[in-house]
Amino acid sequence: MIARLTGTIWERTPEQLILDVQGVGYRVQVPLSTYYALSDEEQASLLIYTHVREDAIQLFGFLTSEERELFTILIGVSGVGCKLAVNILSNMPVEQLCTALYGGDIKGLSGIPGIGKKTAERLVLELRDKVVHLAGKGSAPTARPQAEPGEKLTDDAISALINLGYKEAQARKALSTLAPGPDDSLETMLKQALGLLMK
Repeated sequence: MIARLTGTIWERTPEQLILDVQGVGYRVQVPLSTYYALSDEEQASLLIYTHVREDAIQLFGFLTSEERELFTILIGVSGVGCKLAVNILSNMPVEQLCTALYGGDIKGLSGIPGIGKKTAERLVLELRDKVVHLAGKGSAPTARPQAEPGEKLTDDAISALINLGYKEAQARKALSTLAPGPDDSLETMLKQALGLLMK
């Protein structure tokens, strides 16, 4: 089972990286926090969760052990698969998510696409006592801005938001209020759009 990979980032999108490790390309799905931190990096060292299914082997990568641990805790909840767990971590950093779970913030958790009120209540009930030790930990390094052309930047942001569970109309509406400048990055656009969508 793969637990860690270190190599060259050959390709990246907000949903995944292709990591070249000595000539072998590994497709690693990542939350936005990891993508943000690696948005301007050529090399990466990721902690890996290997998910084995009958028809596929999937790799999920994280920069911190706290984030990987929280991912494994989340997928232990009935009805929460790997994709939804990544989506949750993409919408809330470790500290904020742990605070929401421990504090019983049903409204905040329900604002994440794919999480209804019943699922939010189940997450709080099952995980409240399991995440206390993770609160205040797991912050990934801050990414350096990476400039991209405005039109491509907006298209990439829309694609990322759709993959996070938002409808295209919602994504376009949120992004329409933002005017990407020459120094803006995809990270900046996504953070601002998610801030509007989570209100």
